[in-house]
Amino acid sequence: PGAAAAAGALPGAAATAVDTGTYLSARLEPRAGEEVPGSQLVGVEAVAAAGPLRWQDVTTGRLPERPGEVAVSGRTGGAVGDALVLEVPPAPDTPDTAEGAAATEQRVEVVGVVDLGGDPSAGVDGRVFALPADVAAWHGEPDGVRVAAAAGTSPAALRDAVTLAVADLPVSDALRVLTGEEAAAAVAGEYTGQSAGLAAVLLTFGAVAVLVAGLVIANTFAVLLAQRTRELALLRCVGARSEQVRRGVLLEAAATGLAGSALGVGAGIGLAAAVSAVVGRLDSPIPLGVVSVPAVAVVAGVVLGTGVTVVSALLPARAATAAALLAALLPLAVAPLRSRNGVLRLLAGLVLFVPSTAALVVLSLLGQLLPAVAAGTGSFLGVLLLAQRAVSSVVALAGRLVAPAGGVPGRIAAGNALRNARRTAATATALVIGVTLTTAMVVGAASTRATAVAQLDAMFPADVVADLGERPGAPVADVAADVAALDGVEAAVPVLRGTPTGGALAGWDVHGVDPAAVGAVLRSPDTPRPAPGVLVLSRGDARALGVAEGGRLELAPGASFRVRVDTESETPALLTTADLRVLVPDLGSAPASGLVWARVDDGLDTGAQQRLVDEVEQVVWRSVPDAWVFGVLSERLALESVVTTMLLVVTGLLAVAVLIALIGVGNTLALSVVERRQESGLLRALGLSRRQLRATLAWEALLVAGVASVLGVLLGAGYGLAGTAAVFGLSGDVVPDVPAVQVVGIVVVGAAAGVLASVVPARRAARTSPVVALAA
Repeated sequence: PGAAAAAGALPGAAATAVDTGTYLSARLEPRAGEEVPGSQLVGVEAVAAAGPLRWQDVTTGRLPERPGEVAVSGRTGGAVGDALVLEVPPAPDTPDTAEGAAATEQRVEVVGVVDLGGDPSAGVDGRVFALPADVAAWHGEPDGVRVAAAAGTSPAALRDAVTLAVADLPVSDALRVLTGEEAAAAVAGEYTGQSAGLAAVLLTFGAVAVLVAGLVIANTFAVLLAQRTRELALLRCVGARSEQVRRGVLLEAAATGLAGSALGVGAGIGLAAAVSAVVGRLDSPIPLGVVSVPAVAVVAGVVLGTGVTVVSALLPARAATAAALLAALLPLAVAPLRSRNGVLRLLAGLVLFVPSTAALVVLSLLGQLLPAVAAGTGSFLGVLLLAQRAVSSVVALAGRLVAPAGGVPGRIAAGNALRNARRTAATATALVIGVTLTTAMVVGAASTRATAVAQLDAMFPADVVADLGERPGAPVADVAADVAALDGVEAAVPVLRGTPTGGALAGWDVHGVDPAAVGAVLRSPDTPRPAPGVLVLSRGDARALGVAEGGRLELAPGASFRVRVDTESETPALLTTADLRVLVPDLGSAPASGLVWARVDDGLDTGAQQRLVDEVEQVVWRSVPDAWVFGVLSERLALESVVTTMLLVVTGLLAVAVLIALIGVGNTLALSVVERRQESGLLRALGLSRRQLRATLAWEALLVAGVASVLGVLLGAGYGLAGTAAVFGLSGDVVPDVPAVQVVGIVVVGAAAGVLASVVPARRAARTSPVVALAA
């Protein structure tokens, strides 16, 4: 309040508002014909006076104007006209007798529902908005002051003035003065975490797309310059030097790269604006209303695109001007794979691949993530160097397999694919990169999900756990029966809790279960189960008690129990209910504090599981308000959401690389149609129909894209499993999961997209008359 008064007295301040809030237990009064809903924890916030500092927008109704009125968020489930009952605890400064004092109930009317679409925390807890006087009466505490600037006062100037105004207050050391933009950035940073790390991850996928694009560009220039070998040689015959010809080629590449990069930057900005416009009209938790175009992004895009194009054209330009003049004017001969450069590339690939792959396997088993990533990078670079030999060999094998099925077009296509093995390998390698990384993410995400779920199953005894706490309420067995009656709950068992006063577990919380019934809810088959005379302890508790698996502990005079150690879960000590009643005689049959363990139907989808968790909460809260409902199901749902979102984002980013590679397949086919124009005309003259010519190019595209997709899937599955092992290597067994449907889908989509890329070149080749083609 002192800071608000000091800031409000400044000439540059137009208005001030003290943000006051607290947390209360609340429940909605039932509507006609409805059951009594359970209690929920809600955040209570004060609404500023009408003016520039009142930020709440309502979807229905209005904001509170009189005492006893509140607006709520959608998470509370309230609507306009509902009655909300708040449990207000005793004031903090009440005398010690207040420890046993009960909370008072405050009935308020819901007059509006506030739109919290831009708040990522809106779905965690319900929110209630009331007048400042009501919030203060409910023991709300001030946690901030907001100040609106008067006309003509900049936010930075107001911040500096407020900083000086509050400098002499007793609480000045605890105050931070920020502009609104600075405060918003700080809040956003809390949710986005390490934004620099996130940007680095996203830029990695951009680098993959750039690498694939570079391979496609280099391959395209190689074909184009090979077709113009005689033209370039003629230029040299009439006086042009090799350096001039090479410089002209690079200038051509620079002009092409500059134009393409400018178009790409414009398309990227347009796509971002379109996405922002679409998302802005949806109920998105993160509204995208403003498109920011930093100059560094524009410059980086243009420079990077132009640079990659020029660099990709260096080797083709050098090769085009390296041949002797007379040799360049002779018919073009395809460079063999077994050249000196080819041998050096093979040796370099082996030197990189073999030791890096061995290191990747060892480091993954040891759980060393960062070193494993470095080893995986070296291994993949080795694969790229070996790909030229490997791809041509696999294409040759695949060509022999498909030739009988493809007939004459299939045999011709197999020969065409191997005629220029370098070009085929370069085209396929670009597609291998994209498919490998996509498959690695799909397999890695699936294996991560399976491994994490298995570890969660081992950590938690059941899908859903309801901790009834220490408050009196319905008997644990009755709550378990109510939970078991819900549709979608396979079984629910009561778990009693007591504290022995003697023996090795004196003062410990010990749980008791029926060994015959508990098996129906335990998710992990490795979870040890208690039996008469058997005590189950977590690894940490066993270490604290100095006992190992199979050891014995005396829990009462003359009562020695055999110990079983649960190496995965951290659940408290577990006995049979009968043994617990012997150790805690006053447990009796009273509704003592305890838990309910429940298992849900495996066939429920994610949405049904989330609704079931909400139903369990409501059932438990009706019997025991403020009970805590948690368990592996909630964790699994959160994990599913995170992994699914991550996979969608990453797959979308890698799809760009795959799309570029497929464009390269189509580009290579289109250029090869021009290059083989006379050959196609001769085939037509010898009797090959237009349909067979189109089929020839389709089979050729299928060979290249199909082989690249299969190799990419095999490599990606291996790298994905290695990545999962590196993440979980030291925390437990890895559960490999290769989703067959998605993996087969990647191969099918890759091969089909390759065939689709051949449609335009095939139509162009088929439309050309044999006479025209032979005369070219």
